[in-house]
Amino acid sequence: MATEFLQQAINFMEEHILEDIGYVDAAKAVGMSGYSFHRVFSFTVGMTANEYIRSRRLSLAGQELRDGGISVLDAALKYGYESPESFTKAFAKFHGSTPRQAKGAGATLRLFEPLMIKITIGGGSMLEYRIEHRESMRFVVVKRAFDNETLMDAQGHSIPEFWDECREKGMIEPSRELHPEGKRDLYGLCGPVKKSETEFYYGIGVRDSGRIGELTKAGEYDIWETESADYAVFKCKGPDGGCIGEAWDRFFKEFCPQTGYTQTGQPDFELYYEQGEPGVFCELWVPVRKGWDS
Repeated sequence: MATEFLQQAINFMEEHILEDIGYVDAAKAVGMSGYSFHRVFSFTVGMTANEYIRSRRLSLAGQELRDGGISVLDAALKYGYESPESFTKAFAKFHGSTPRQAKGAGATLRLFEPLMIKITIGGGSMLEYRIEHRESMRFVVVKRAFDNETLMDAQGHSIPEFWDECREKGMIEPSRELHPEGKRDLYGLCGPVKKSETEFYYGIGVRDSGRIGELTKAGEYDIWETESADYAVFKCKGPDGGCIGEAWDRFFKEFCPQTGYTQTGQPDFELYYEQGEPGVFCELWVPVRKGWDS
């Protein structure tokens, strides 16, 4: 179960909290790719593993400074900061008081305890989905590499801004025009960069129409091929892209635990129908298999 892997990863981070580690190290400790682990951890826990590590270190630093057994300089070095200045900035943002204030009487500090993954029982809400099989597919896309942290960035604007940029530069319509009207569905594909543990690709484009050479010759478009896979499909209902994040949240917290399916390492995608269903922003297609897949 994913919960078991997450707890193992948390235990690893706690055991090595004062070492130079990040989410890639935690992923390797449980035999997962950095991309897959980052996504599962972020959506399940509500923060990235790197944020968890930073919060735990700052919490521990606050306790040690309060107890008076360490200097600000030593605390900065011990908890992974290159200088007292960077440590003070991070500490003040987390605790609301400076490290020097923490050493005095009456300072307000925040305690961030270790996470413990628990299975809770909920219910009453309906989650609609369907399982569909697709053979290998071929797309022509405009794609860009993003840092994994973008999946849970504070503003959540990186991908929408990429869409806006592509529209402003007129890079979407040429690919759509390879198809006749009524069949100009758009895809937003997402998958790991094969040679990187810390980045993923996001591409915007259409299915292969047999005319992709007209675009790829210009060098602005790439071919993206997917392998044969089973997909769990969810309708994202809402006025904007916020419903996509909600669908992902329910995928990890409700769908996977209840059905026994897990996401595979194949690209997932959003499908934006040219003639869509009223109230449906897009469909989220997630490649899945029964059992755990790292």
